[in-house]
Parts: sequence; structure tokens; C-alpha cells
Amino acid sequence: EEDNAPAPSNPNRNRAPPPAKSALATKDEGKAKKKAQVKAPKDDDAEEEEEDPDLVNPNRLAMKSMKISDINAPRQVSRREREQKEKAEAKERYMKLQQQGKTDQAKADLARLAKIREERAAAQAKRQAEADAKAAEIAAQKEAARKKRAT
Repeated sequence: EEDNAPAPSNPNRNRAPPPAKSALATKDEGKAKKKAQVKAPKDDDAEEEEEDPDLVNPNRLAMKSMKISDINAPRQVSRREREQKEKAEAKERYMKLQQQGKTDQAKADLARLAKIREERAAAQAKRQAEADAKAAEIAAQKEAARKKRAT
């Protein structure tokens, strides 16, 4: 029927617009593309690294698969860990010697404490002597007062 109609002066004027894709159809196409990329073999990553070495992270380490026997195996300690362990052991040895009184600091502390004990003992003896002298004086005064009353 359109063929029988007279030809319009502008051919685009009577033409219907092309059908628009629905948003759902666009999403489906995007999902299909993603699935195709996911299904592609993992060799694409290796090819990409070979193609563009500027984008490769040199600090990235490849994951190593560990075996169960490797879990309890001794590992080589780092310098920092080794130094921390040595420092802790040295501190422990020093504290043990400190408790035994074998270090210079312990000897100085023990000498200072001995001097303090001697000073305290001397002060205690002096206080005891003063207290005894005062008690003797009071006893002498009482005795003198008693003799006065008796006479």
C-alpha cells in the first residue's frame, strides 16, 4: 500500500524512527559480554602482562600453593624478627642476673640498701638509748620524790 502512495517531497519525513532498544535488552547484552569474558581462559591475564609491561605491578607476588607439611615447617626469620628475639633474650638474661645481684646496677643498689639499713639501725639504737635515758631520769625523779615524802 505504501508503494501506491505518492512519494513525499522529504523521504525521511514519513519514515518511522528505528525501534529503540529497551533497557532490559541492553542489560542482557552487557551480561552476555561479561559471561563471555569470564568463560575465556585465564591465559588472557598472562597475555595482557606480556603485551603491556608498564601496567604490571612489580611488587605483586604470585600466590604459592602451600602444602600441609609446609605449615609446621620452620621458616627463616627476618632480620627484624631475629633482632627482636635477641633483644628479648638479652633483657631476660639481664633481669635474671639482676635478681641474683650479679650486675653492676644490682651491686650498687644492694650497697645503697645496706647503707640505708645501717643508718636506720643506728637511728633506732639512738632513739632506744634516748628512751632508756628518759625512762631512767623519770625513775630517778620518782625515787627522789618518794625519799622526800618518807623523810
